[in-house]
Amino acid sequence: MDFFIQNAYAQGAQQGDSTSFIIMMVLMFAAFYFLLIRPQQKKQKQHNELVSALQVGDEVLTAGGILGKITGVSEHYAVVAISDNTEIKIQKASVSMVVPKGTYDEA
Repeated sequence: MDFFIQNAYAQGAQQGDSTSFIIMMVLMFAAFYFLLIRPQQKKQKQHNELVSALQVGDEVLTAGGILGKITGVSEHYAVVAISDNTEIKIQKASVSMVVPKGTYDEA
């Protein structure tokens, strides 16, 4: 029966080098840090600066796509005028960007 299938023999067990494992783990962490973690931290820092600099009169675009002009600002909330006689209260963190002056009037 052995002439149809060759016997498989286990190779000698190799002793793993723990320093190569540690080096690979450090390299993987460094890659994750520079490719994923650091850019996200920079983006979060820029957004926090944008939110803290909001003031009355700024024209903003929210994460939901609402364009309006800020008429009031508190610590966590902003009041945004989206049309004549219509104002909404939003969380300041939901502001995605401040648009150039005059954008709201054109819309």
